[in-house]
Amino acid sequence: MRFLGNIEAKIDAKGRAFLPAVFRKELQGAGEERLVVRKDIFQPCLVLYPESVWNRQMDVLRSRLNRWDSTHQAVFRQFVADAEAATLDANGRFLIMKRHLKAAGIDRAVRFIGMDDTIEIWSGDKAESTFMEQEDFGRTLEDIMKTGAADAARND
Repeated sequence: MRFLGNIEAKIDAKGRAFLPAVFRKELQGAGEERLVVRKDIFQPCLVLYPESVWNRQMDVLRSRLNRWDSTHQAVFRQFVADAEAATLDANGRFLIMKRHLKAAGIDRAVRFIGMDDTIEIWSGDKAESTFMEQEDFGRTLEDIMKTGAADAARND
């Protein structure tokens, strides 16, 4: 499942948002019905995970943490405590908890950004500021791809 797109939308007075149709179709095609939403770790946005993607993330995180290490348990607890289950209603809407809206600085206008196997939800006025300048993007991508190509050549 791959989410692509950058779609503007609105949150209603009750905190509900319509998941854009292109993303709903992708979920339905993959047989996904349940979602998980949590505040992003690094950015002021929310991340919407299909349940299967969330479960894989949890498995990876848990495999790297030791249950008998108090710091690891605190990290796991915080990661899980910030998550909420979300389900789409018959109209394709889902509820975003007020604490999540506040944490991401979201009021009414939002932007859904497809991020491969997850969907980011940004405040409409903050989304643009997260993108790199085109020149910086090109240069950085070139550097990353050169390094990746060099690493691949060494491994062959």
